[in-house]
Amino acid sequence: MKTVEIVGYKRANLGKSQAQQLRNEGNVPCVLYGGDKQVHFYAPMILFRELVYTNEAHFVHLNIEGDECKAILQEVQFHPVSEIILHADFLQIEEGRKIKMNIPTRMVGKAPGVDKGGTLVRKKASLKVYGYPKDMPDHIDVDVSTLDFHHAIKVADMKMEGLEFLDPKQSAIAAVEVPRAAKMAAEEAAAAAATPAEGAAAPAAGAAGAAPAAGAEAKKAEAPKKEEGKK
Repeated sequence: MKTVEIVGYKRANLGKSQAQQLRNEGNVPCVLYGGDKQVHFYAPMILFRELVYTNEAHFVHLNIEGDECKAILQEVQFHPVSEIILHADFLQIEEGRKIKMNIPTRMVGKAPGVDKGGTLVRKKASLKVYGYPKDMPDHIDVDVSTLDFHHAIKVADMKMEGLEFLDPKQSAIAAVEVPRAAKMAAEEAAAAAATPAEGAAAPAAGAAGAAPAAGAEAKKAEAPKKEEGKK
């Protein structure tokens, strides 16, 4: 896994106003966990570009005023409108200690269901895994070459040596779905095919019902003739 270097500076004041001032100056307030004590610091926002805006996972080499350590980005908070990074949490790691990480997924192969008009949908952009730092990959390849209509690759299908997948086993990672337009067209075609059959049944029933009526009229016509014969 690649490593991104972040150079930080310790924070003397932890108030909200000072944190906002740091953001206005183009910095990100941060906290480092996992060591002997928590370290509050800030770092230039531009250094987060390769760490946050990417489809691969990275380790972080933190250098906080000369104190260096290896870490991972544990959590990052964004502004809901501007998407500016508001805060970042880092976790210090060691090679002999297992960690939890969110690793991005990448679709590999061509799904047969796509050739039939389906759409390949990625249900999970990342998977949470547990393992030693040395076993952590940049990304997780998800083989979709066997996916047909209404089939899905689930977390339970994933196997990687040295890693434990922590997401629910039945959660779908990728699936081939029928496009909404195709579903509507199929439903309309089925409805159109059913309508003539139902309409055709009515005349048939009417024709069958007409026979007794005709017979009744014939009997009425014969009745006067029989009475005339008696006279």
